[in-house]
This record gives sequence, C-alpha cells and structure tokens, in this order.
Amino acid sequence: MSTHSTPETVMPRQKRKTLEERIADRQAQRAPLREGKQFEHGPAKFVFIFLIVLLVVLHFGGLVVLMVLDH
Repeated sequence: MSTHSTPETVMPRQKRKTLEERIADRQAQRAPLREGKQFEHGPAKFVFIFLIVLLVVLHFGGLVVLMVLDH
C-alpha cells in the first residue's frame, strides 16, 4: 500500500489571485465614501488627529524652551 499520491489523484492547483488583484476586488465591492467623509475608520481618524495635536504641542513646547534658554 503506497501512501504517495499519483499525478492522476492530485487535484489541480488553483491559481490564486495576486495581492493587488484581491485588494482591487475588495475595494470594488465596497460602497463609495460619502461626500466630505475622508476617514472611513474611526480609530484611524483618532490617531491622525492625536498625532497632529501632538506635533503642534511639541513645536510650541520647543519654542518655549528656546525662548527661555535665550534669556
């Protein structure tokens, strides 16, 4: 009794789509964004706003430090 499969018993391998094709298919199935809606994912919007606010605060903090050190 052989445990090896013969070429006749092997199912033909189905070709899988490339990553780009799968992403394109998934995006084509989604509904388009509503007018004026840039972020479709709530946490992404939160992270984006947090990073912008953090950047502004750090710049102002650096400005204050430089003004204090100048005296």
